[in-house]
Amino acid sequence: MEYMKEALSLLGAEPFSKVLTTVIIIFSLWLLNVVVTNVIEKRVSELKSRYTWRKTVSYVIVFGGIFIVSRVWLEGIQSLATFLSLLSAGFAIALKDLVANLAGRILLVWRRPFDIGNRIQVGEISGDVIDLRPFQFTLLEIGNWVKADQSTGRTVHVPNNKVFYGANR
Repeated sequence: MEYMKEALSLLGAEPFSKVLTTVIIIFSLWLLNVVVTNVIEKRVSELKSRYTWRKTVSYVIVFGGIFIVSRVWLEGIQSLATFLSLLSAGFAIALKDLVANLAGRILLVWRRPFDIGNRIQVGEISGDVIDLRPFQFTLLEIGNWVKADQSTGRTVHVPNNKVFYGANR
């Protein structure tokens, strides 16, 4: 107990309490992870679903823990964090289409639902994919007023966010 008093006198009470709070938070989150994982093991029988649930719970707990611990250590800059959060929300609203198109591009690169040369249909437009760009992809239109599966000669630029909507929009 004597070393605790000496540590408090060297470090001060505030850093020691922050370290103690951090250790308690980490232990609590670890315990929560163990309990939730055990519940998942007992209730979910399908192996793939069980794996997905465990991974999701682990990620949520880790990111939540990072957020909680950072709030303990970074008390003085909460107003800056609030300002940056509001600023980023404003940008996300103002640049909604741009962000949606970039997210569509990420989906196109990651999942590869189609590639250059594939024939696809988006809404009422059918065509061959001739170009993939960060904000749009280009189709060489087929059909429409030409009654066969031949090119009409028109190119149609489709925003990348249309991959999320399919034929509904």
